[in-house]
Amino acid sequence: MTIPTSRTLRADAQLNHDRILEAAAHAFARHGADTSLKAIAMNAGVGIGTLYRRFPTRDDLVEATYRNETARLCESAPALLAELSPHEAMRVWMEGFVDYILNKNGMTDALPAILASRDGLRAHSRDLLRDAIQALLDACIEDGALREGVPANDVMMALGGITLIAEHESERELASRLIDLLLAGLVLT
Repeated sequence: MTIPTSRTLRADAQLNHDRILEAAAHAFARHGADTSLKAIAMNAGVGIGTLYRRFPTRDDLVEATYRNETARLCESAPALLAELSPHEAMRVWMEGFVDYILNKNGMTDALPAILASRDGLRAHSRDLLRDAIQALLDACIEDGALREGVPANDVMMALGGITLIAEHESERELASRLIDLLLAGLVLT
């Protein structure tokens, strides 16, 4: 998954860009947004100068990582639908959503200011997530696996609640059990 950039990058520069974002996502999830940028560069296999050339500030890196992870999750929906039954694709995507939110929480200190300062970023991210959920819901409904009339936004909010509960309880497996309950509530009756 690559983030759109203002100009086309050479293949090696794009690879470095992608590796930095991947290393940043792992570092932010594990150590928070204040993690060492030198460590991110090292884990990406690039020099610190390469990181700063692509992302002049920590906020630039946090924002790009957030955008990349959001796009990656949303773009996984069609691939899952191509590989799995719609119901199973929905379940796997929901598990990915929980992981996405838990990883994003590593950027909690930095993200509010970034989301507030970037016009439309929060709304754009929610639109992407809602569209992915809607595509999964539509496929499930067409397959006869889930009932109609459930707004994608409600599913997104339910998943957000599941993630908050699991995080508060420090129990990732709880999220999986709650996803099962959510899906059971969506089943065609």
